[in-house]
Amino acid sequence: MDMHQVCLVTRGTAVQHTCYTTKPCIWVSTDHDEIEKVAKQFGAKVHRRSPEVSQDSSTSLEAITEFLNHHHEVDIVGNIQATSPCLHPSDLIKVADLIQKEGFDSVFSVVRRHQFRWSEVKKGDNKMTEPQNLNPAKRYRRQDWPGELYENGSFYFAKRHLIEKGYLQGGKMAYYEMRAEHSVDIDIDIDWPIAEQRVLSFGYFGKEPLKEVKLLVCSIDGCLTNGRIYVTEDHKEMVSYDYRDIVGIDLLKKRGIQVRLISDRDCSKTLSAMQLGCVAKVNVTNKLQVLKDWQEDMGLSWKEVAYLGNEESDVECLKQAGMNGVPADACAAAQKAAGYICKSRGGCGAVREFAEHIFLLLEKVNSARKQLEEISSAEKEMGRNENSRKGNKELMEKE
Repeated sequence: MDMHQVCLVTRGTAVQHTCYTTKPCIWVSTDHDEIEKVAKQFGAKVHRRSPEVSQDSSTSLEAITEFLNHHHEVDIVGNIQATSPCLHPSDLIKVADLIQKEGFDSVFSVVRRHQFRWSEVKKGDNKMTEPQNLNPAKRYRRQDWPGELYENGSFYFAKRHLIEKGYLQGGKMAYYEMRAEHSVDIDIDIDWPIAEQRVLSFGYFGKEPLKEVKLLVCSIDGCLTNGRIYVTEDHKEMVSYDYRDIVGIDLLKKRGIQVRLISDRDCSKTLSAMQLGCVAKVNVTNKLQVLKDWQEDMGLSWKEVAYLGNEESDVECLKQAGMNGVPADACAAAQKAAGYICKSRGGCGAVREFAEHIFLLLEKVNSARKQLEEISSAEKEMGRNENSRKGNKELMEKE
């Protein structure tokens, strides 16, 4: 997209992934300091919304209109919802071409659904429901029915003159059909697990190839244990742990992922009793420095390092690691820095859950690698076929 196009990201929970998708020309419209910080971190420009268009009742159109009043150089606006995390750059480029090259005034996203609709019958009404898009006597099989197109709200592109009239859709209109697997919305809390799985399978992670996690560093107190310390009469410390977490550590090791443990306090006797067979560093005053030392010693990039923490002392490590997570009961600062928040509490299966999350990413890496190999193989085959045709042509000319 050229500099006359602008992408407005209206919610901050998925800004990082949306910025990955829509570079190079992005503006994030927000009144939230943390969202502004994340947006700038990933190369976006920020428009600070006024209080008038930052209310719960404010519409996207109001926010965009305010933005345009401050940016007269903008001709086309692409309003992209950050709560639709599976957008791909190739889709947005095609949409921009529809406006710039084919002359459409507005383009919006749709998805194909195969759902039979029936009329609503309110309680107390003496009516029967009626089919809206099917004949029950000749009911389609799902696979034989092309389905219907539904607006999914993922993005709206429109020319300036249309927006100034109060429309995001109008003039010469076109829809852009997104693939069903790329159409997922985050509206309520229960949408998050589905979205996370969908992003891992179908999301866009930038041009830089994904790398496998080679090292997981886990904070001991509050992650591997629940953070409670029991003291006996003879002043010995006791902690509890969940056997599921031990299984998770074993599974990671079997996948070739090193697991190392870290703690602010001296819990070496506890670790010895647990017999985990992991490299550990205790009584640490600077966790980030230890993490950097391990990363450098192993010759890893940060994308190959995962970190599971729960306290303020873990925040900088969480920010540095390529993949990070926290237990459900982690402190607010750690949760804010985390890319993944476990459903399990510390000492109650959080390590095992985070291990499963890492395995999902490995599946994504392997899938992407397989796709690249297939593309490379296809290109080589095309090259061989082309060379063969050229050889045959030259032979025929000689004859």
